[in-house]
This record gives sequence, structure tokens and C-alpha cells, in this order.
Amino acid sequence: MNKTHATKAKEITRTWHIIDAKGQILGRMTTDIAKLLIGKDKVNFSSHLDNGDYVVVINAKEVAVTGNKEMDKKYYRYSGYPSGLTVLRLEEVREKYPDRIIRTAVSGMFPKNKLRDVRLARLKVYADSTHPHINHFQKIKTEETA
Repeated sequence: MNKTHATKAKEITRTWHIIDAKGQILGRMTTDIAKLLIGKDKVNFSSHLDNGDYVVVINAKEVAVTGNKEMDKKYYRYSGYPSGLTVLRLEEVREKYPDRIIRTAVSGMFPKNKLRDVRLARLKVYADSTHPHINHFQKIKTEETA
């Protein structure tokens, strides 16, 4: 009988991925982001372990949507108090909180379990092309060239 090697938490290696959202369709892009954060593209994928990678999304303000979603898509927040429901259209969210567009789309694609918040913490979303994680990508490139 063949035994498969079970992945242990110590053996997990995480890499950094950068995704430019400029002109990309929201739904198609977020499925790729969710796969990277969950770790489904890895050979040693296991559903009970969190072996996903880090993902940095830049230019979140310029993500594209199809159809009339710019005016029709709504984001709901409820404060818990009476009359505390806030409803914003996609165009309003794009102006005020551009990172929330991608973050909520990716969050909806995750399984509803304890690993959801841990995986979302590895998602870094920025409205423009500047981000503070440039050092992580330079380390990866120098390791690959060596």
C-alpha cells in the first residue's frame, strides 16, 4: 500500500504574486486571486491547511466590470443599529474605497470557515500602482537568478 506524504505546516512555503487590475474583468481576476490565496495551484494542496501565497493587487481603482454593474451593483453594510443600513453603488465604492471592490469579491469566493480571515489577511489591495511590498518581489527575483 502506498502512503502519501502529508503536508505539514512547517513545510509550507509562500511566494508573493503581483496582479495589475488595470482593465481586467473583476470576476475573472478574483477567481485567479482566490486560487492563489487558497493554494489550489500547488501540488501539496490540502483543504484543511492554509498553504496559499501572498497576493498584491495594484490599480484596484481601474478594474473593469461588464454590463451595467457600474450603476446596478450595490454594496451593503449594516452597523447593527436601527436604520444603520448603508447602501453604496459600485461607482461610489470605486471613488471612496477602491480596495473594497476586490476584497469583497475574493471573500465571497472563499469557503465559509475559520481559514477565511487568515487567507484574506494575505491579500494586499492598493488603489494605484505604488505599494510598500516591493522588497518581497526583489528577494524572489534574486533567489531565482542565483
